[in-house]
Amino acid sequence: MSATQAVEAVFRIESARIIAGVARIVRDVGIAEEIAQDALVAALEQWPESGVPDKPGAWLMATAKHRAIDLVRRKETYARKLAEVGRTLEDVPPPAEPAAPDDIDDDLLRLIFTACHPVLATEARIALTLRLMGGLTTQEIARAFLTSEPTVAQRIVRAKRALAKAGVPFEVPYGADREERLASVLEVIYLIFNEGYSATAGDDLVRPALCEDALRLARVLAGLMPKEPEVHGLAALLEFQASRISARTGPDGEPVLLADQNRSKWNRLLIRRGALAMQYAGSGPYSVQAAIAGCHAEAVRYEDTDWATIAILYGRLVELVPSPVVELNRAVAVSMAEGPEAALPLVDALAGEPALRSYHLLPSVRGDLLERLGRREEARAEFERAASLTHNARERALLLGRAARA
Repeated sequence: MSATQAVEAVFRIESARIIAGVARIVRDVGIAEEIAQDALVAALEQWPESGVPDKPGAWLMATAKHRAIDLVRRKETYARKLAEVGRTLEDVPPPAEPAAPDDIDDDLLRLIFTACHPVLATEARIALTLRLMGGLTTQEIARAFLTSEPTVAQRIVRAKRALAKAGVPFEVPYGADREERLASVLEVIYLIFNEGYSATAGDDLVRPALCEDALRLARVLAGLMPKEPEVHGLAALLEFQASRISARTGPDGEPVLLADQNRSKWNRLLIRRGALAMQYAGSGPYSVQAAIAGCHAEAVRYEDTDWATIAILYGRLVELVPSPVVELNRAVAVSMAEGPEAALPLVDALAGEPALRSYHLLPSVRGDLLERLGRREEARAEFERAASLTHNARERALLLGRAARA
């Protein structure tokens, strides 16, 4: 790996922590991101000559913090601000868990709650936090939202300006303010995990670092808000999903479909953690999704999967959060419970949905149903269309392979 590749890889992993650490000093997430980018540029300039440091993440963090401190010193209110952030200037990592039930010493959570401030529209909150916390590009966020890149870019720019103009403090809120922001925070964590679980673009199907950050944050939130059923529902969902990550790809990184996964590779500890979290979950959208994931986790073999229950749960999820993507997932469950002939009309009914026009899983699912019905020529065309729509190299190869075998 070249020094430039190393810089990009490390920054992708560490960018959220760097931005969060700097934001605690400068109290402005927009400026914090700019300083983090400056540290990236410095690494791109220095590492090819000096070599990659033993602790590249720490190097980037130190460089960014030094620049942040220099910025604070140039401000007229330097003395007051320096006193406020004196402790944070030391390179001492915060504890991973809250010290007390009502206090979180975690810069990443501060970053999420700040970006999810009510001064922003819901879409802007999520887009900004995915950008800052997940280090996602505007293209990846657009794919997650099924919207255009210019729209996402505008949301992010306007969100940063709105936070700066409103003087939003860099903190985890308390009381009613925390409750108000919880829904957006949960959705952000959910989307971050999903991007890690099935990357929308690039050469890798899975980005474990994103999944790990999302899972850790879900656990911390569950500890912080033990009486919130949906927090536990989300935690359970992510535990169940994370348990399958190591089985989702083969030796060379190629995707392994659920039916073909080696279930002995599923992490039983995470499954047990998911089952424990389910005891405190409720009946909201994340809790229902966790119940679906739990059905998969309980099946010792693929053939043992309770597809009838999963189809019912997807029906309940459609009632809670009407969505063409959820309808598509329900159709898949129906096809397994009742056969492809029962599901094909459900999939065809989604063909005109604007949100699914460029969604590669729609033709992928339809291709699978057609193949199972023996309509191979039609199936091949659907798999090829799905391959043309995905931006993930691994998924594209899988779909083209299915097209060739259809």
